[in-house]
Amino acid sequence: MPINPDAVGSKTKPGRRSWDSKDALIYALGVGCGVNDLAFVTENSEGVEQQVLPTMGVVLGTPGSSPFENVGEINWTMLLHGEQSIELHRPIPVAGTVESVAEIVGIYDKGSAAVIVMETESKDAESGEPMWTTRSASFIRGSGGFGGDRGPSGKKNVAPERGPDREVTYSTSEDQALIYRLSGDRNPLHSDPKFAAAAGFERPILHGLCTYGITGRGLLSALCAGDPARFKKMEARFSASVYPGDDLTIRIWETGEGQAVFQTVRNGDQVVIDGGGFTYTS
Repeated sequence: MPINPDAVGSKTKPGRRSWDSKDALIYALGVGCGVNDLAFVTENSEGVEQQVLPTMGVVLGTPGSSPFENVGEINWTMLLHGEQSIELHRPIPVAGTVESVAEIVGIYDKGSAAVIVMETESKDAESGEPMWTTRSASFIRGSGGFGGDRGPSGKKNVAPERGPDREVTYSTSEDQALIYRLSGDRNPLHSDPKFAAAAGFERPILHGLCTYGITGRGLLSALCAGDPARFKKMEARFSASVYPGDDLTIRIWETGEGQAVFQTVRNGDQVVIDGGGFTYTS
């Protein structure tokens, strides 16, 4: 069964996800926080109140069923996580429960691939107040040619032709993926050397959303003075894989009041996150 473009508008059943202080600590450790980030990795440091990294929302907003149920047959080995965004409506609390519903908002025919865009709304399960909105694009290689709309074209968030205004570099550890996977993504591509080799990689790669979270740390530090309440929206495109142990540099260009574009490069040269846009309270 080919890709069904009429699946646009399909919504999942509501799904609930709860978390507590320990989950927030594990996520922060998974994206590389340490002794210089006590507000995110401890709950009992004197004079320090625990906070939650804004990008944790990308792992907490879990719908109650598969968003791809009406899309048609998908070869999951050909799926790539292409783009990701998160918009925060309020800071994420240290503990809580959200109810999330995902909707397929776009299916595009790129010829050699299909692109499926999903948007998820997460609300506080008790009050119903909006918490965050995530949007992701999945590229299904080999599934194009079904006659659908090609979708938007052109690059977004293009970096100015000058050096970045700010740079932040973090070194990932050899164990980074083994810690990050404790936040929920147990795909053996990130832990099993034999599985990674079968997929064509020299060793297990880092989760794309881990690189995304590390990038979010850099933006939070450089533009928000470490205050999650100032972090509003982050969007980006994944362009290459990262290996645990790589150095990641976030290049930031300030483009207006509370606006910036960014890239993330591994080991000083290869762009791994591109087309990044960031909105914050300046």
